[in-house]
Amino acid sequence: MRLLIADDHGIVRGGLKVLLEQQPDMTVVAEAEDGQQALEMALAHRPDLCILDVSMPKLTGLQVAREIRAHLPEVAVLMLSMHDDDRYLFEALKAGAGGYVLKREADQFLVDAIRSVSEGTSFLTNAAQSTLVRAWLADPSSTPGEPLSPRDQEVLKLIAEAHTNRQIGEILHLSEKTVESHRGNILRKLGMRDRVELVRYAIRRGLVEP
Repeated sequence: MRLLIADDHGIVRGGLKVLLEQQPDMTVVAEAEDGQQALEMALAHRPDLCILDVSMPKLTGLQVAREIRAHLPEVAVLMLSMHDDDRYLFEALKAGAGGYVLKREADQFLVDAIRSVSEGTSFLTNAAQSTLVRAWLADPSSTPGEPLSPRDQEVLKLIAEAHTNRQIGEILHLSEKTVESHRGNILRKLGMRDRVELVRYAIRRGLVEP
């Protein structure tokens, strides 16, 4: 997998390169110290995936992400940021980024994030998921999109209405095991821990009446 790293701090770029090139299937083909250089190198090298710092001189990572998605739609984009802020997260997702990793979590999650995003699966670290969910709970209208699939929403609605897994399975013609899998996926996607939080979320989203 051919990667581009863009960050205005050389130490960060160097650390990321060392981390990623320990993976036998990953090669850093280009590095950039500002947004303009990142865009130029992306156009020249056409990597499989670009890792972009949100805040860079000349062009921000968000601006670069928009340009890459417009001119190189086959190139995946992963945002790397020190900002634990829903505004940056929302803007990154709107710009077409497939994932958002906080720098403090890079050692733990970056490699998995790259693999997920390169395969077309979105990736948010636990902290980023929590930030997103807090924003949804505070103001549902601020969300850039519903994180749950239509089937997940059906299962969530029935969970919030106090149906058991068996009852949900009978209603939706699913096995109990499949319902349990959906429940686990919903909790993971929303960064929640239990049914109480799910019910609150369902009410906020208008899936059930309070």
